Amino acid sequence: MRRSIKGIFIFAIASALLLTGCSAGQSSTESKKEEKVSFENVPERFADGDGAKIKVIRKIGGDDHTAQYLAGAKEEGEALGFQVDTYTANGDTAKFHDAIAQALEEDYDGYIISHGDDAATVNDVQKLVDAGKSVVTFDSISDLSKIEGVTLTSQDDEALATLAFDKLIKEQKGEAAIAYLWVDGFPPMVRRNAVYKEKLKENPGIKEVERFGVASADTSVQTQNAVAAMLNKYPKGKLDAIFATWDAFAIGAARAIKEAGRDEVKIYGIDVSNADLQEIQSADSSWSYTAAVDPKLIGAVNMRILAKKLAGEETPQTYDLEASFISQKQIQASKEAVNMANLSNIVDGWGVSTEFEEDWMKVLKDHYKK
Repeated sequence: MRRSIKGIFIFAIASALLLTGCSAGQSSTESKKEEKVSFENVPERFADGDGAKIKVIRKIGGDDHTAQYLAGAKEEGEALGFQVDTYTANGDTAKFHDAIAQALEEDYDGYIISHGDDAATVNDVQKLVDAGKSVVTFDSISDLSKIEGVTLTSQDDEALATLAFDKLIKEQKGEAAIAYLWVDGFPPMVRRNAVYKEKLKENPGIKEVERFGVASADTSVQTQNAVAAMLNKYPKGKLDAIFATWDAFAIGAARAIKEAGRDEVKIYGIDVSNADLQEIQSADSSWSYTAAVDPKLIGAVNMRILAKKLAGEETPQTYDLEASFISQKQIQASKEAVNMANLSNIVDGWGVSTEFEEDWMKVLKDHYKK
């Protein structure tokens, strides 16, 4: 009998302790849920730790530049405590516009729209703004500037084209037969083409003998085939250089030249990615120079501008990211394999910018890093 009473007593104490522990745990959890995080000097919009829900939608895709751009936007947003979803339409216009319409129904707080190149993009963005949403665009149609509150960002395309083509003119001593790889319809391409046309007028010794350009999920493959045909059409001495206004063009051209054993045909390109750097640093590559802006940094800067909009802070109507110039000699002289992560060891200022990075953003980053 004593043993039974003793057992009951021990069981009762254990049960009480268990219930107390559960109650304490529940109270602690509820307390954490109810507790609001306060950030000193952080805008009221983000001071309760709720962050924001962001959608990044890009028309073109299928290339490393796109992947780097989306990664930069996503990483920067998540570092600020945001939920960031990305989408690329891989050049499909209908899918691009459908994605924007669907994203509006999903009620995101802010949107980054990349490579919207038609009047329908203006209508799409107007609907977003009318719904009270914040919008930043990249390399998109200039008519978006008519919509109040929208920031249009771009690479400094005039500088990119000038850096690359001036080097071609200088190295070819103003006399060359060239192929032009370019595609119409995209705002950055239009700006680069304007520089190209002006440079041709100023340098009559530079003759365009062939051109090709298509924007698709397999641009580099199609370009490789097209350049291979050009090399057959123009034997050695009849084609001196290629001006490639997009790295997807340049990498396809480089592969075709390598397969044909025509390394006397030099490539002067625009844009850079890990795949590009791998090609440029190979010993038999004909890709001599490229002008570029770090695509990952572009995505990050776009996200910072959007964060400032959500915080109610002033943002510019337009912003151009500064161009850098990269030579094959620089890359090949490196003692280690060069990629997008360590390119800054070779090119001063590469991938680094404090533009639009406010002190309160650093507070958020420190908080969400924990």
